[in-house]
Amino acid sequence: MLQLRVRRFRCRNTVSLRRTFVEQIPGLTRRYGQRTERLRSTLAAVGLALAGRAGPRLAAVLGISVSRGTVLRLVDALPEPGVPAPRVVGVDEYATRKGRHYGTVLVDVETRRPIDLLPDREASSLAAWLAQRPGVEVVCRDRAPFFAEGATAGAPQAVQVADRWHLWHNLSEAAERSVAQHRRCLSVLTPASRQPETEAVPAADPSASPWPRGHRFADRTRARHAAVHALLKAGHRQRSVRCQLGMTWRSVKQCADVAMPEELFTGQWQNRPSVLDDHKPYLDDRWYEGCANTRKLWEEIVPLGYKGSYQQVRAYLHDKRTSPRPVTAPPPSLRTVAGWILRNPDALTESEQLQLKAVRTRCPELDALTRRFRSFAAMLTGGQGERLPDWLGTVRQGDPPSLHTLASGIDRDRDAVIAGLTMPWNSGVVEGHVSRIKMLERQMFGRAGFALLGKRALLAS
Repeated sequence: MLQLRVRRFRCRNTVSLRRTFVEQIPGLTRRYGQRTERLRSTLAAVGLALAGRAGPRLAAVLGISVSRGTVLRLVDALPEPGVPAPRVVGVDEYATRKGRHYGTVLVDVETRRPIDLLPDREASSLAAWLAQRPGVEVVCRDRAPFFAEGATAGAPQAVQVADRWHLWHNLSEAAERSVAQHRRCLSVLTPASRQPETEAVPAADPSASPWPRGHRFADRTRARHAAVHALLKAGHRQRSVRCQLGMTWRSVKQCADVAMPEELFTGQWQNRPSVLDDHKPYLDDRWYEGCANTRKLWEEIVPLGYKGSYQQVRAYLHDKRTSPRPVTAPPPSLRTVAGWILRNPDALTESEQLQLKAVRTRCPELDALTRRFRSFAAMLTGGQGERLPDWLGTVRQGDPPSLHTLASGIDRDRDAVIAGLTMPWNSGVVEGHVSRIKMLERQMFGRAGFALLGKRALLAS
């Protein structure tokens, strides 16, 4: 219990409705206060850390009974943080609802603290914010066009810096697309197939059924043939067999007259053309490359013009599963080969270097792609942004066509990219705050508005 002796002031103005005023002690009391300033600041800190639902639960453990509404009101009453005029600003987007609603976070890159949150990612909003702060000298951003337009309109005096990670990520995606376009060249990495040592397999009978095991029509015919011969062997007459199996007299007679069910698969089925005939060479090649996934193979031939069903592909590959096939190691994935191209040559193992050399020897375009990427990596790690115009010119002169579109996009943002490759600033700290904002949004389960999110993002950092 605190006992205070304070002064009470009387107002002599007869027009005023209030007659007396009580003296307040800064840091200890406030008008209409129901709790001490220390308790008030404690509950506000709990609200900043845990928001409205988890905050009261922690306060109850500390022996403080408070509702979540009170905690949120205490957080909302906190004053906005005083931020000095920034010189280097980082800007990036964050999602309040992915794919629909986005906002903008601005960070002082020098102090590594968030400055402000904007409720949208429009270029006009960023331009208005920057126009109120003429001391901004550097704007770190990704290559989004709306941020470039907003920075140009709001801070024409500032140097725009494109983030290096986003540049390398864009080139990595282009590398994977290029390798995907030359997947046939990776066959040089597949070792020669060797046939497993098994007993000799007799040649297929030309008169055998075109329907392998696993096909619904073939399985049904074989089952009927077996059932008819089992009843006949037990002493039943054909009339009795017909009644028991629900078959016609002609069907029972056909099954009874042949010894093997394959003899029933004759006539039009033997020489009937199939829509799969044109795609069998491709399926054979992929099968012996090591791909045994029927669903995947079916999905690969559909874009090539296959109009048949999945069951036909499954029936064709059924015999290949039961027969010995060459033992081969699958070729490396597209992402693996792209990783060899993107990584530092000194970080590759001897085996990886030999395999990459084989691919480059086999495919001139992948060889040119590797040279272009290693040249860009030297610019990136060595801070040699002045070499970018020469690099763009070399790419346009008939090097891998997959890089032409990327080079055109970089050329439109050339000044910012050169600054990103030369200056020490980057958007790494901004990406960290975007991740923290995502964590705060998950904590609040989407129930909080923009005001509370801004308070927690700016004050709880």
